[in-house]
Amino acid sequence: MGQGLSCTASHEHELFTAVQFGDLETVETLLERDLTLIHQTTVYDRHSSLHIAAANGQIDIVTLLLDRSVNPDLLNRHKQTPLMLAAMHGKISCVQKLIQAGANILMFDSILGRTCLHYAAYYGHSDCLQSILSSASSSHVAVSWGFSRFVNIRDGKGATPLHLAARQRRPECVHILLDNGALVCASTGGYGFPGSTPLHLAARGGSLDCIRELLAWGGDRLQRDSSGRIPYTIALKYKHGACAALLNPSSAGPLIWPSPLKFISELNAEAKALLERALMEANREREKNILKGTDYSLPSPSHSDAGMGDNVSETSEMGG
Repeated sequence: MGQGLSCTASHEHELFTAVQFGDLETVETLLERDLTLIHQTTVYDRHSSLHIAAANGQIDIVTLLLDRSVNPDLLNRHKQTPLMLAAMHGKISCVQKLIQAGANILMFDSILGRTCLHYAAYYGHSDCLQSILSSASSSHVAVSWGFSRFVNIRDGKGATPLHLAARQRRPECVHILLDNGALVCASTGGYGFPGSTPLHLAARGGSLDCIRELLAWGGDRLQRDSSGRIPYTIALKYKHGACAALLNPSSAGPLIWPSPLKFISELNAEAKALLERALMEANREREKNILKGTDYSLPSPSHSDAGMGDNVSETSEMGG
């Protein structure tokens, strides 16, 4: 009996290794030999083969498993779905395949109460973010939950995907979220410093590009967090001189993108992009005067949430 258990464990290990490295032939052989292996999970994290394949971008194996009726919404130890892991690691083909197979974009994990949309925004995978939003706009989520509500979905600490993208210096994701109706002045609950807006978080992260986007979409330079600080104060505290110059309430304000206007929503994508580009260029011209004489040092790319008062370590990444 012990021998049989050992043999099964050996085959499980072989399967998970083959899945991780995309060895389709070995995966097919092992499943033909013992189909029950398809339901096995890793001992500690409870990752299924589908989790491992999705996290590592092994689209052929993801397809094989889904074709064999594996549930796309399997949960690991932290209640993360394969879709969350694919979004976390930026595996766009796996994200699209899982959504196509009916993966639920409204699942929350048990670590920080985040969805696949939070993961895509936090890790800066704009293609995954766009794919998830496109799915939400044309699925039952838009009808039953409301598309705007989904775009502004909050995690367990009250952070929307826009808060995460702004904090992690992800300007492309910030733009996509704003363009899809993310609330530019929403305040957090316990994420970062309570009451922080995306502008406060971008000021903390030191991203000029994120600040430009947020200001152009109507971010309020005078909005205060729970301790009464405006974003300008945060930028000064963390020595982001150029960011502070743009956020200084006494500096000239930027031109603001008129997203609520009806004619804007009726423009085709090309015309809209041209208008946006023109507005951003005009704002950059204004910036030149504001930034004259400002110490401008690029922030370190290694900034993390440490030191923000979160006291939460982010999800460790799976292999791949």
